[in-house]
Amino acid sequence: MKKNKSRRNFIKKSALIGSGLFIIPRNVLGGKGYTAPSDQLAIAAVGSGGKGTSDINNAYNKGKNRVVALCDVHPEYAKKSMDRFPDAKIFKDYREMLEKQKDIDAVTISTPDHTHAVVAHACMERKLHVYVQKPLTHTIAEARLLRKTAKENKVVTQMGNQGGSNPGVQKVQEWIDQGKIGEIEKINAWTNRPVWPQGKNLPKSNENEKPEDLDWDLWLGPAKKRSYSPGLHPFSWRGYWDFGTGALGDMACHILDVPYKTLKLGYPNSVECTTSTNYSVMWNMDYAPEGCPLSSVVTLRYDSSPYAKNGIELVWMDGGITPNVPDLLGDDFFTKSGAGNLSMMIGKKGVITAQVYGNNPTLYQKGEAPIVFKTDKINLDQIHNTAWTEACKAGYNSKEHLALTSSFEYSGPFTETVLMGNLGLRSRMLRKKDLAGRNVYYGRKKLQWDGPNMKITNFDEANKFVTKSYRNGWSIPV
Repeated sequence: MKKNKSRRNFIKKSALIGSGLFIIPRNVLGGKGYTAPSDQLAIAAVGSGGKGTSDINNAYNKGKNRVVALCDVHPEYAKKSMDRFPDAKIFKDYREMLEKQKDIDAVTISTPDHTHAVVAHACMERKLHVYVQKPLTHTIAEARLLRKTAKENKVVTQMGNQGGSNPGVQKVQEWIDQGKIGEIEKINAWTNRPVWPQGKNLPKSNENEKPEDLDWDLWLGPAKKRSYSPGLHPFSWRGYWDFGTGALGDMACHILDVPYKTLKLGYPNSVECTTSTNYSVMWNMDYAPEGCPLSSVVTLRYDSSPYAKNGIELVWMDGGITPNVPDLLGDDFFTKSGAGNLSMMIGKKGVITAQVYGNNPTLYQKGEAPIVFKTDKINLDQIHNTAWTEACKAGYNSKEHLALTSSFEYSGPFTETVLMGNLGLRSRMLRKKDLAGRNVYYGRKKLQWDGPNMKITNFDEANKFVTKSYRNGWSIPV
């Protein structure tokens, strides 16, 4: 900074010599690639390790912005970011960071799912722009709250489903609008996840195995108090309801974005689920209410879409379950690369598929060779994050902000759709007493959803999963 200041003074004095003034271009003052501090965002990260490492680095964008603070409950896990940005102030508690670090403009949030909403809400209440990893929230009520809070505080937001910025999405929209596959009849989508433990209750506690510099109480955040359980941090929390959202929550925001966005789906009208775990038997076998299921099939019904007169059925599958596919796609379809994580839109005249992150959308029409729009070499992470930082600089409701592909105005309702599947799955775990006094399951039930009022209308017991309980000191106004 001293070097740049001296150089500026020298050039300024040189420019004044002679009969008049002239303006020195900013790139001359600072050298190639230089961005003046007044044009930089002051960025902080909450969750600076794991995915947070790339999130904050992408937001930094090769020096176009400044990283002023890094927060992580486990500093050793975030060491790569801390070494990368040695001038950033270090915190364990995001609340302390927000209280003490007054120069922050924007925050990347890359924590486990159960803390997304509490952190993002606190930031937005302070008028800070936020970039939040997918899924946006842990519950439907939280997604509704964050959308409302972003609008009230006029902050620029983006969910970290980088495939939303894939140019393949626009290509699919073009095919749909041109009627290439005709009226849409059904959507199939699936993932090969989970690749972490699911279908079981939480692991036993063992305080002796807790990393010395991990603040476990801060990691728990709004979740109920419990002793340290090995394995949950930093990865396997995804498979347990108290902290994660399972295979559906982890991957659907990357896979369903293409059909949800291009078909303008909105709120689903109903959800029906089945799982591999033996939830429907009368006995207590395989009862693991703390864990997400090993595999599942979730059917969402949308009664309205401009591309389907009679509504659209969306079927999600995970844990190795895959659908039957139209003959149009060929017998070798599942041997092809990318078929492990896919969305498939089936129309009366053809089929459109898209890989995870919306990559390589492919158009299949009868009697025609498949048309592939190749996108898998694009750095979507950087594009998606940079679009957000540039929109933050331009301001709320700027053209840059309105052009974002996953602001909370869109990703809030989208996340609600994803989490509706989990509401259905969790409602299948609910039990009641039979005439003999035994605990039995309610059984498979199609749940009717009133989206605007955020309520299941035919099974009130399931509404407990619209929101969740918060530990004292961690509540938000849901």
